[in-house]
Amino acid sequence: MLVCGLATLDVVQTVEHVPGPNEKVVATGLAVAAGGPAANAAVTCAALGVPARLVTRVGGGPLGAAVLGDLAAAGVEVVDLAGPGDTPPLSTVLVTRATGERAVVSVNATRVGSGAEGGGDGGGRGAGEVPDGVWDGVGVLLVDGHHLDLAVPVARAARVRGVPVLLDGGSWKPGLEELLALVAVAVVSADFAVPGDAAVAGDAAVAGGTGDVLADVRALGPWLVARSAGPGPIEVLTGPGDGRRVGVPVPPVAVVDTLGAGDVLHGALAAWWAAREPGGTSDPVDGIRWAGAVASASCAAPGARGWAADAALVARLRGELGV
Repeated sequence: MLVCGLATLDVVQTVEHVPGPNEKVVATGLAVAAGGPAANAAVTCAALGVPARLVTRVGGGPLGAAVLGDLAAAGVEVVDLAGPGDTPPLSTVLVTRATGERAVVSVNATRVGSGAEGGGDGGGRGAGEVPDGVWDGVGVLLVDGHHLDLAVPVARAARVRGVPVLLDGGSWKPGLEELLALVAVAVVSADFAVPGDAAVAGDAAVAGGTGDVLADVRALGPWLVARSAGPGPIEVLTGPGDGRRVGVPVPPVAVVDTLGAGDVLHGALAAWWAAREPGGTSDPVDGIRWAGAVASASCAAPGARGWAADAALVARLRGELGV
């Protein structure tokens, strides 16, 4: 499968509590690894036995080398379309030991190297050319809403090829309505909201501002829309002709770390979708249910990848996927 979006270098420290103003705390744990929603989702797919290729901007220098080396070790093939002088965005993550809650500070893709002052999500650069070879063996595309100047043309190419497009909607970003018009399945976060001036592509109607986030997102293009809510049920709205609105429970676990759980959810759903037969009769709500269970299991282990160290769990999940 193909993933297009953000890759970062994450510095994750475990603390007893998030420090207040002028307070210093001593971390009880430290991990440095590649992160970001698209990268974490690609790692999830690879762990589940679904080959993953990531189109992103990483860049060079020691930080870029660290990201690329870590993703390669995790089994992810990277197509790096960074420009000259780019370096990967850096995220600082504090995980509270007792609760597993995390606090994140990140520049995301707003500054990537010395030439990326301002310029929006793509750093003001045009899209790099995506090689045709990235489509070899690809049955699903997952986009995370970052690097929209890459994601939109890649999603268009997917539609031409009959490849379904899934969206990880963490938050609204200017221009996202253009991407949503190409998306089949959108899974958004509890904080996601459509602004009132987000017009439906090709129509003068306004989709935002109704207070019904699932309906607002569906009006912009996707056939199926889901909204995660942490440990709460995932709300799902299917498209016209089906029209179900259901709540999908998430299995409870003893939480160790919630970092990357949403990324695992999207990666697991993409892996489930990739494992289905094209045009098959599988119920997509079952895919949401399965992916929610994988994301829940990830919260019982440290970081976004700790769950993958459980060989028995991984073997069971791969068996359920049939890979």
